[in-house]
Amino acid sequence: MAYFWTLVALVVALGLTWRYLGSYMAAVFDGRVHFLGWAERPVYRLLGTGPEHEQTWKRYAGSVVIFSAISIGITYLILRVQGSLPLNPQHLGAVSPALSFNTSASFITNTNWQNYGGETTMSYFSQIGALTVQQFVSPAVGIAVAIAFVRGFSRKNSPTIGNFWVDITRCILYILLPMAFIAGIVFVGQGAVQTLAGPIVIHNSLNGVTQTIPRGPIGFMEAIKQLGTNGGGFLNANSATTFENPTGVTNFLSIYLLLSIPFALTYTFGKMVGSIRHGAALLAAMALIFAVWVGFTSYGEHQANPAVAAAGIHQTAGNTEGTDVRVGDTNCALFGVASTNTSTGSADCAYDSTNPIAGAGLLTGMMLGEVTPGGTGSGLYTILIYAVIAVFLGGLMIGRTPEYLGKKIQAKEVKLAGLGALVMPIIVLIFTGIAVSIHAGRAGPLNGGPHGFTEILYALTSQGNNNGSAFGGLTGNTTFYNVVGAVDMLLGRFAIMIPALALGGSLAAKNVVPASLGTFRTDNTMFVGLTIGVIVIIGGLTFFPAISLGPIVEQLSHGRFF
Repeated sequence: MAYFWTLVALVVALGLTWRYLGSYMAAVFDGRVHFLGWAERPVYRLLGTGPEHEQTWKRYAGSVVIFSAISIGITYLILRVQGSLPLNPQHLGAVSPALSFNTSASFITNTNWQNYGGETTMSYFSQIGALTVQQFVSPAVGIAVAIAFVRGFSRKNSPTIGNFWVDITRCILYILLPMAFIAGIVFVGQGAVQTLAGPIVIHNSLNGVTQTIPRGPIGFMEAIKQLGTNGGGFLNANSATTFENPTGVTNFLSIYLLLSIPFALTYTFGKMVGSIRHGAALLAAMALIFAVWVGFTSYGEHQANPAVAAAGIHQTAGNTEGTDVRVGDTNCALFGVASTNTSTGSADCAYDSTNPIAGAGLLTGMMLGEVTPGGTGSGLYTILIYAVIAVFLGGLMIGRTPEYLGKKIQAKEVKLAGLGALVMPIIVLIFTGIAVSIHAGRAGPLNGGPHGFTEILYALTSQGNNNGSAFGGLTGNTTFYNVVGAVDMLLGRFAIMIPALALGGSLAAKNVVPASLGTFRTDNTMFVGLTIGVIVIIGGLTFFPAISLGPIVEQLSHGRFF
């Protein structure tokens, strides 16, 4: 019953957020919000730009790439010299080159994949000055690209799609900073650790054991970690530890935060294109798939653990292996689906310990392209790519040129959309094939058989989707996995983002075609179903063979599917 009311409260909170945060974000990016103009204007003067200096899609994409490259360089440098920087009470040395490269690529791509234990690897300066900074910047980049893509639909005969520097500045100042600050106060108020005092050493005089308890500026990093769909925690145990996620309130807040902006952006889309129905159609497609995945994964995790049952132990509370009793199996599944269906990747339980079929729910949520609702910005521009493909298919069905919001979808747009939809499956499957074919890749998983294969597949799927969650059974801090993972994350980010910007630029340059009786409607139930079908079919056709070799085989090996 408690789980039911958790779901009800989550739906109500997200419904209110969809309407009001979505409208607010539209006002921010339309330039109708100015209360922080005193902070906004100096940034434009420093950069030599402003709202009046619009960019073509090529210049916009170039700005994204240049900014991201500089971010990688600065983050890499900080990690390599952290031993000589202040705020290092743990006296940690430099991070190795391969791990620094992987971590830099991870945080600037909004992946936050962590091949390290935060409390034993990263100094306070690195956590604050490098990683947390990127947790604000990387989601802002994703949102900016999504907004630029939306302008492709809202404008006509326009050679420009906005200004990247203006969009990212407004996103950070008006959306991410205020929301993260308020959420951070709640986390700290609930007991999340927030201090620069350094770790504390406790000596037990009864048994002579000395224990070092890590501390740090955790609470406020936790807020942006969830809000920005980042997922990278201060501590290795992530949200499964009470230092990051101390109460049921913070657990609920975490789920709400990581879903809030991705869902609300569909209202922003509807507001900016002048049709809330179109935004609601995208929301419906996201929400329906998300609900199915929550139900499927929760049911799978609520079953008895086969390994525990084989030991002759009777279970009455579902799978509790790797799950804190204060969280429970169903809340673990809800948090996990919310995390993997966005690009968050945080965890309040051990995903490697989930039942095989529940693990498949987490894995396949990423394989659908993380559009239900996806990451901050990336979920919106990716589902719009799928919507363009759905429009093309719908146009073929009625025998006329497909149109979406009055924009003709022609060969160029279909090719760009196809590229954006297929990049992720291609890179994930290629890198997985390489990993299982060479010794350096096979040496990573701690388990053999289908579960070991799933650990490899999950890691490369997570990185290719810029998710960052892990099964936890893969030894990733090796040269092979650090380098391959970094390339996987960079391609998974920019090889989709750039075609999305190109598609937005192509659409912005088009005129609007008036709707007619023969126009294929793109704001009704039929279009929602068609979009869902495109998402599921593309994901299923590309990944089902791999899933069959991993969690499905493992589940069937226990003599049952459910």
